[in-house]
Order: sequence, then structure tokens, then C-alpha cells
Amino acid sequence: MHTLRLTILACTSLLLAACGGGNSENPLDAAVLTPNLESVEQCARSDIESILSNRLASASTDTDFTFYLESSDGQAFSYSRGDADLTRSYESASTSKWVSAAIILQVVDRGLMALDDHPQDYLPKSVWDLPEDSVLKDITLAQLLSFTSGLDQPQLCDNLPNADFFQCVSNIADDHLQSTNLPGGIFHYGSNHLQVAGAMAVEAGGYSSWLELFDEFKAVTGLFPSSHYSLPSQNNPRLAGGMTWTATDYIDFIRAFRDADFYSSTAPVEQATSDQIVGAVVSNSPAMSGINEDWHYGFGLWIECHESSFNSTCAETPTVSSPGAYGAYPFLNTSNGAFGLIARQGQLGSFGEGYALLDGVRDLVDNWVECQ
Repeated sequence: MHTLRLTILACTSLLLAACGGGNSENPLDAAVLTPNLESVEQCARSDIESILSNRLASASTDTDFTFYLESSDGQAFSYSRGDADLTRSYESASTSKWVSAAIILQVVDRGLMALDDHPQDYLPKSVWDLPEDSVLKDITLAQLLSFTSGLDQPQLCDNLPNADFFQCVSNIADDHLQSTNLPGGIFHYGSNHLQVAGAMAVEAGGYSSWLELFDEFKAVTGLFPSSHYSLPSQNNPRLAGGMTWTATDYIDFIRAFRDADFYSSTAPVEQATSDQIVGAVVSNSPAMSGINEDWHYGFGLWIECHESSFNSTCAETPTVSSPGAYGAYPFLNTSNGAFGLIARQGQLGSFGEGYALLDGVRDLVDNWVECQ
């Protein structure tokens, strides 16, 4: 049995300012939560859940939310505030990066393409036509999934419902004709990488669209029955941030991903959750600019490291996550198999609100997972 420990973690004013929360107070009121903690002498999940519920109930955030936590043995804790619940639909923002990368990796797992393949191996010249002397000719699928492809120019058509998906991919190529970015050399968090990778997967599998590929994924796996890629439209889905999902659907996805249920082996999961940007210069990282965290990246996933700088120790047993700009926060501890989700849709740019919420109960989450 474990002795329950609690450390009250504060969200600093720097964090909240970067998050756009505009509130320098700790979002979790410690004064409400400290009574009777010392009387808890032995580990009991029910005791921890009571404290965790109180902590979440006292949180000062910009919108209601559902907090879900599940251990490797299948036990779960769920708490919802206001009209939030597990079945409500939320716009995903960047939480869809995890899903899109996982789907593309399934196409790889089926042997239809490989991580060292290039866009021009699948995309016709009408879509992907870079000159022979372009440094971006060497872009690989692995670099696209790890956001190190060098494709760093944002595209307006990512936000246009009536735009054509493949024409947008062609625009990405056109806008990088003069690029000097060496593939693998820089990490730039953005949408281009997954748009190109998704187009490769569509072509490699012989699908007519990402919608058809996703529909097949849903049919084969049984996942995401109430979710879809809808933004800016189904015909022009933004793979890095265009899903609409329910918490129940996303929870089932994380569990299936953890257990490699839709892969032939654990290799895709191990690849996705390992550091893929070693040696790359970080040119754009919302983790660094928004919350001053030196996280690295796998395939569609942040690899969280809460040290002063990313190092091999924290990379060995990481928590991986894919938080979104509306504050939703899916996470998975790859060492103990526990995972969770903060489901919410606050203001655009409120990523830090979700981070602060999780960070403020991190010790309780750890104690709950350890308690068996």
C-alpha cells in the first residue's frame, strides 16, 4: 500500500499569460482541498478520487470540462462540470494530430507505404511537383509525421471549406519551391506535414479521399462511431486540427492505440511515442512558447519532459500527449499504461487552460495510478 502524498502545484502567472487565460490566480484553489489530507493514512482510490473531485470542482477555468482517467487494470475515474459529459461533441483542434498520425501509420503497417518513402512516390506531378534540385525532394514520410519535413509556410486553404484537399497539397509544394530547409533539420509545429502525409496515404491505399480512408478505419476498428473530420469541411479536412469527437470516442481510441489493437505489432506505437526530432533545431514549438516546456515530438504526439531541458532520462518513461488549442488534453503514460483526457472546448488559444488543469492535479493522478 502506498502513502498518499499531495503537492499543490500552481499554474504560474507566466504560464497563464502565455495560455491566454489572463488570470494570474492558481486555477485550483488549494484552500478548498487541504482539509483532512493528513488523515488519509493508506492508499485507497476512493479517497484520492474524493480529493481529486474537490480539486476539479474548485478549478477556475474558462469553460466546463470532463476529466477522465483510466489505469492499466481498467479502473476508471470520471468527473464532469456543468453541461460537459462524455458524449458531448467537441472540435478537436490539435488533438486530431494523434489520430491522423495513427491512421497513417496503419497504412504503413499494412505494407502500403513505408516511413522512408517520399511524397513524389505516390503523388502525381499535378499535385507534387518539386524541381530535381529542390532540397525538399528528400522529404520522407517519417519527417512529415514528426514535423521535421521543412514545410513551414502556412496555407490559407487549410481554413477554406470549399477548397480542394489535393489542390491545397499542391499549394504546399508551390510555396516551398525556393525553400532551403533541409528535411530533418528543423522541427516546425504546423499543419502542412500531416496534409502531405495524409495525401500520400490516400494515394497509397487507392482511396478517393481522406473521408473514405477514415470511414474504412472506423469500420475495421469500431472506433470513432460518433466522430468525424469536419473542419473546414469533409471535402477539405484539416488533418492536424479538423476533427469533431466525443470524449467516449477519443478515450476508446487512446486505449486501442496503447494496446496496438489496430496494428499487427507494437512497433508503430513504439515508433510514434519515441523521440523523432533528435538533432533538429526547434523553430516553432507551442509547448516552448506557450508554457515554457522543452518537449520533443514523436509521430503526431508530444513527448513530455518536465525537466529544464529534454534529456534521455525523461524520454525513457514519457507521458505523450496531443493537446489542442481549445484546451482539450489527451495523454498516455507509456511506462505504466495509464491514460486520460480533459475534454473541453474553450476559447481558441486556451491550450494552457487544459495544461494548467492537468498540471494542478498531476500528483493526485500519479497517486491514483499507483494505488492498486
